[in-house]
Amino acid sequence: MGALGINLPGLITQIVSFSILFILLWFLLYKPITRAMRERSGRIREGLEAAEKARAEAADARAAMEEQITAARAEGQEMIAQARQVADRFREEELAKAREEIRSERERAEADIQRERDAAIEGLRREFAAIAVDAAEKIIERSIDETAHSELIDKVLEDSGALGRSQ
Repeated sequence: MGALGINLPGLITQIVSFSILFILLWFLLYKPITRAMRERSGRIREGLEAAEKARAEAADARAAMEEQITAARAEGQEMIAQARQVADRFREEELAKAREEIRSERERAEADIQRERDAAIEGLRREFAAIAVDAAEKIIERSIDETAHSELIDKVLEDSGALGRSQ
């Protein structure tokens, strides 16, 4: 070994020194570094799990929002349909009211026309009675008393009523 340049006491000293240094480095550096790396690895893993959990929650929240939007759209469509139904019902009610008003106005007008017709017929009968009395007076050439006058008017009215009904 001497020919190779190896000094045995120096080699043993170096092996012992290296072993002491290795043990010191093992306990002072390697263990704390590996512990720190494990802790960091754990924090990274926790962070990744938290990120995955947050991503899943975001996906769930998005799905829930989409469901709410779909529900809101459906509700909006339902409200529009109800509004249309209410508008249709209101329109039908208003049309029915207008028809009823037109019908009642027509009935009122027909009743007015009938009253005016009856009044006109009654006026014509009176006028006809007066003309008949005048004609009778001229024929008889005398004035008849009130009783005879009333009887004559009634007879003329009956005759003219029979004529008016037959027409």
